Amino acid sequence: MKKKQTKQQHQKREKDDSVKLGDLIGGDIMAQLKNKQKELTEAQAAEKAAEEAKKKEERRLREKNKSFEELLGESDLNWKNYK
Repeated sequence: MKKKQTKQQHQKREKDDSVKLGDLIGGDIMAQLKNKQKELTEAQAAEKAAEEAKKKEERRLREKNKSFEELLGESDLNWKNYK
């Protein structure tokens, strides 16, 4: 008799374990969560794009403000070939 009860309890626990969060939460709350996730993803993408634009502008300004000596030092040309 005890074995039968434990088996039934085990089956009941398995059914309880298969319940998912989406089943417990109402549809409207789930929709709100999905909308919030979408908004956060879009905000992250916009922030990343702004960061890239900022870095690109900083690189451009650094390149613009380099002296002739710095530009010459970075050049790969071998000036001895042109003497």
